[in-house]
Amino acid sequence: MNITVKEQMYEGKAKQVFATSDPEIVMVHYKDDATAGDGEKKGTIHDKGIVNNRLSNALMQKLEEAGIPTHFVEEINDRDTFVKKVEIVPLEVIVRNVAAGHFTLRMGVPEGTEFKTPILEFSYKNDDLHDPFINHYYALALELATQEEIDTITKYAFAVNEELKKIMADVNIKLIDFKLEFGRLADGTIILADEISPDTCRFWDATTGEHLDKDLFRRGLGGEEAAYQEVMKRLLG
Repeated sequence: MNITVKEQMYEGKAKQVFATSDPEIVMVHYKDDATAGDGEKKGTIHDKGIVNNRLSNALMQKLEEAGIPTHFVEEINDRDTFVKKVEIVPLEVIVRNVAAGHFTLRMGVPEGTEFKTPILEFSYKNDDLHDPFINHYYALALELATQEEIDTITKYAFAVNEELKKIMADVNIKLIDFKLEFGRLADGTIILADEISPDTCRFWDATTGEHLDKDLFRRGLGGEEAAYQEVMKRLLG
């Protein structure tokens, strides 16, 4: 693509976003920085940015094939990707298939408990407020999203779950839970944005139950670099 990268627009915990010569496209650069506990724990995971960029792009393309619109445009190199420019809907959308993480503490359910049906959660995407748990009535009252947008996001979130479960099962990985973010295009169309990676998903080896995700960093267990590489190896060869 004949697109020029321009000034940096935004820097988050794991990514930098740059404007380009096309007003409808931005470039995302994936960093090796890792954070946990609301940013209190900081570190790096060697080549995490490469894994997350390549994995997320591959998974986004598979989801596109399944009819779920995403922000993916073109992978430039191991760390940089062109994506559609969106206004992020300020909702973190979490889908849970198995009890893990904060859910186990909040609900008193042992980690590893499988749910009869997937659970959909919303959090208000706001760092100052520590991303509080909300429901769709909050989202409507605070004008974070319209009912139509919430319905679309809900439909896509469950569709992503079904596709991701199949994709991961094919490489002997169990999809425990994951976080999604959605964005609005200039015309208001809702599409899947952000990333899908071991940073945003809990992946367990389906045979051993071994963690293959950011929980290794969160809990100080070690081996996160090898785990990220293992997920990439299984999915991309």
